[in-house]
Amino acid sequence: MLHSFKIQTSSRDEMVDVTSEVNAEIKRKKVKSGVVTVYCPHTTAGITINENADPDVKRDMIRRFDEVYPWVDEKDQHFEGNTAAHLKASTVGSSQQIIIENGSLLLGTWQGIYFCEFDGPRNRTCYIKIQAD
Repeated sequence: MLHSFKIQTSSRDEMVDVTSEVNAEIKRKKVKSGVVTVYCPHTTAGITINENADPDVKRDMIRRFDEVYPWVDEKDQHFEGNTAAHLKASTVGSSQQIIIENGSLLLGTWQGIYFCEFDGPRNRTCYIKIQAD
């Protein structure tokens, strides 16, 4: 059960909550139990799970990523000039797996699934792969 979806980002660094997209696919496929993988096939974007109740968390994460991986560093040699985006994406990772139980994602109270853009704005594709028990 593979599903793809598009994300249009609007800024260089952005965290887009895709939890509802993943939940909708679980409901469409009528999966009661299993595992879902959310995968990003891009080298300058990634997938993470983090708090989705307070928007300051997203802002703080983006700010701190920028502090650790500044956009401009005179020692960077990558000709596209987006070395920071590659480092951020590698730090976050390209996928997350979440358990499905009783037809729902087994996430913590404050958790959501985020597509993390680090080289936008861009039109991106993500994949959802469900493995039902």
